Amino acid sequence: MTRPFVLGLTGSIGMGKSTTARMFADEGIPVWDADAAVARLYDSGGAAVPVIGALRPQAVIDGRVDRAALKAWIASDPAALGRIEKAVHPLVAADRAAFLATAAAPIVLLDIPLLYEIGADAMADAVVVVSAPPDIQRDRVLSRPGMTVDQFDTILARQMPDAEKRARADYVIATTGLEDARSGVQSVLEDVKRKLSHA
Repeated sequence: MTRPFVLGLTGSIGMGKSTTARMFADEGIPVWDADAAVARLYDSGGAAVPVIGALRPQAVIDGRVDRAALKAWIASDPAALGRIEKAVHPLVAADRAAFLATAAAPIVLLDIPLLYEIGADAMADAVVVVSAPPDIQRDRVLSRPGMTVDQFDTILARQMPDAEKRARADYVIATTGLEDARSGVQSVLEDVKRKLSHA
């Protein structure tokens, strides 16, 4: 079996990445979701449970990783996030590799929030960045339950600026509205399929 064409999907918080990933799935594209992979690893029986348990026993409750306990640890210890990432990233990478090894489709999508930040763009044949104007982004994020301006600013500070992502992307999908996003998804896939047919 030939290796599938790998699209990397990324975008800053509130840019509509999850919605856009679902649109790719609606078009029949197998999607690997980094956040969902972490959720599986943290759940009962997940490979990250004993790893996190060894780092921070009180973060494992009823056989699964408790995200609130992890958040509290990260807030109280500046070194915690780095230790968690060092432990969990290899497990996430293994999950992603298993997806790519078993994907029986000509095109697959890797949905990775920090794609550029962690260098995961190196494994993609092309990168799609979702983008919306800053005011729309801000309204979307601040409408989420429990989200504060401080949290939003902290998350943004960890992410590569939207303009830089767009400059590095092979494709940019505007997510100002659902129809814009859907037509963007379809035009990306048409272009990739055209390239594959001429390869």
